[in-house]
Amino acid sequence: MRTRRKTLAVSMAVLAATALPLLSGSAVQAAVQERVAAPSHGTPLYVPPADRASYRQVTRLAWRGDYRGASGLLAMVRTPQAVWYGDESPARVARLVRMTTRDAARRDRLPVLALYNVPGRDCGSYSAGGARTTDEYKAWIDAVAQGIGDREVMIVLEPDSLALLPSDCGGQEREDTPADAAAGAVAGTTTTEPTTAPALTEPTTAPALTEPTTAPALTEPTTAPALTEPTTVPGPEPQPGAVPTPGASATAATPTPSPTPFLPEDPADLDKQPETGEPAAVELEPEPEPEPEVATETQINGDTLTDARFTEIKYAVDTLMALSNAKVYLDAGHAGWHAVSSIVPRLVDAGIDEATGFALNVSHYQTDQASELYGRLVSACLAYVADGGDPEACPEQSWSRRHLRAWLRAHEPHDPSEMKHFVTDTSRNGRGPWTPRHSRHADPQSWCNPPHRGLGARPTTETGDPLHDAALWVKTPGQSDGRCLRGTSGPSDPVRGMVNPEAGQWFPDQALELVRFARPSVTP
Repeated sequence: MRTRRKTLAVSMAVLAATALPLLSGSAVQAAVQERVAAPSHGTPLYVPPADRASYRQVTRLAWRGDYRGASGLLAMVRTPQAVWYGDESPARVARLVRMTTRDAARRDRLPVLALYNVPGRDCGSYSAGGARTTDEYKAWIDAVAQGIGDREVMIVLEPDSLALLPSDCGGQEREDTPADAAAGAVAGTTTTEPTTAPALTEPTTAPALTEPTTAPALTEPTTAPALTEPTTVPGPEPQPGAVPTPGASATAATPTPSPTPFLPEDPADLDKQPETGEPAAVELEPEPEPEPEVATETQINGDTLTDARFTEIKYAVDTLMALSNAKVYLDAGHAGWHAVSSIVPRLVDAGIDEATGFALNVSHYQTDQASELYGRLVSACLAYVADGGDPEACPEQSWSRRHLRAWLRAHEPHDPSEMKHFVTDTSRNGRGPWTPRHSRHADPQSWCNPPHRGLGARPTTETGDPLHDAALWVKTPGQSDGRCLRGTSGPSDPVRGMVNPEAGQWFPDQALELVRFARPSVTP
């Protein structure tokens, strides 16, 4: 009897999903969309129409009797996610953004837009494309702003644009024309080594960092959203194609190991006092050997294309922040990529002072713990630099707890309103980053469709941390990072033993892995 009920429930959900394109009435589609599950905490976030291929996979799983997998995939695609835009003409992107923001406003939901059209994006590699010139990009941003109008929106601006500057691209030049089909992202990245921790002085007391909350598990959906193309909403307008989303793009040079962040059990532990009644004696750890000099930001800024990149991001920030209800977050990479002293000057040069804040871990796999600590350190360093401090003196994620706590107490503002906020991408970080067991490949590309990763915390604007504005699903879970070759001649991915789909295309194997290894679970 239980099997019959389960079969009936999943079959009805699958039929609702697969039959929706046959329903021509917009009122029917709107009624179905209204029932999409929304977060139970914080501001309700917008759920865009899902990838058509996801419903085909749901149907196949249900017919095979894999009801757990089918219901898990339905839950995944019906979770709030970002809507990606890139490569469209100004007229088209204005129309599509207007459709999305109007639909979200009708449903009283907050849409998250990921804008991915900067010239020379992804070093002209797998996710190549974007505008051809700065003027073309400015016209595109103007069109996006026109489509938003006065409606409320959260914008993740140009993932990888600052963590992967043109000067990091190993001599590759900007594309002359946007690519119609791109495939993933390039391998690894060169990481700037953190600076040595300074001598400690007796710190003053700093405000405690509160424990971030986790969004509740998603309940089983009863209906399916309208089957339109991704990144748009139901309506008579034509639908855009999938936009390739970035991975951890990199320079052409062999990457150096990323700094290993110090991770306390909770970032709030940085503020805890010693348990004894008297201050503990401070013992400095041995200083490491000096590292070879790396390129300074002054050298980076001398690159013509990098100067253009800063000009483009600044223009986007000024234009979008001029809207009455827009929040804009700049790219700041992730905790395993750049040291704090490396990413902060890039954010400053890109106009972070005028933006709401920065975005972390977009399309990556760093844990919430690592991202929250890194976000706090970057925010504290930005405030320190704004007050005249040197970014080279900022704390790094690799410092010990003692050094981090001392620096933050001495330099972190007591009022969170004086600091830049951040958002994090939790779409695929449930199991954290992938570490290959064997180094038999020239480049393991640990960011590219890594195996056995899981969905992360559900999207929410109620994190419990005054600096952490939202945990979001920015990367569309289930879409490929690209054709991962891992240093081989291809075409197969040597880790998965198959040819991966191109960037932005649905990857059934990975989608099912994300559901099965999700933390917290999305299946009953």
